[in-house]
Amino acid sequence: MMPVISKMYCSSSQKVLGVRRRPHVVNGGGFVVTDCSAQRVVFKVDGCGIHGTKEQLILRDGEGDALLLMRRKGGMVEALSIYKKWKGYSMNYEGSQTLVFSLKEPNSCFVRNNGIRISIEPRGSSNKGWDFEIRGYFPDRNCSIVDIRGNVIAQVGVNKEVEKLMETKDLYNVVVKPGMDQAFVFGVIAVLDYIYGESTYC
Repeated sequence: MMPVISKMYCSSSQKVLGVRRRPHVVNGGGFVVTDCSAQRVVFKVDGCGIHGTKEQLILRDGEGDALLLMRRKGGMVEALSIYKKWKGYSMNYEGSQTLVFSLKEPNSCFVRNNGIRISIEPRGSSNKGWDFEIRGYFPDRNCSIVDIRGNVIAQVGVNKEVEKLMETKDLYNVVVKPGMDQAFVFGVIAVLDYIYGESTYC
């Protein structure tokens, strides 16, 4: 088990979760995550169009309670840095926030071959300075979250029959490996969605 947000989001078996994007015009964007086997909503992600704050996203559980706040660190320091940095904070029922992960995306053409990397907070024992990285290209719905040893912990993909039928990338699947924190995985996917200017972006 590898809880980042909570062990209640870690399953002992592999999970296939479906993602459906919400249109900006209806309710401010974001997406809904459904357990494909149980046909129930597991998570909802509010894009910045919903709460009106740029570069800020909220992951909620199926009941609508906030689990994770993702915020981009901005300002002069970032403008001078070769990376843009996002921070993910877990939120408890009292509303207090604890930093649980940070995500770095290249801010410069000099680091393009270094992909998007994620560190678990507080910093673990990894001497590489990161714990996970994104491989592949999210807008094509063909990417993975990979750990430091190269193991795929979550895979984003599209059901080819659905894609042909719908001609859209608004529906896609995420396969989460056993023991991985699904809330953490969808926090990362929410940030990727924003980075690439998709449903959470405003």
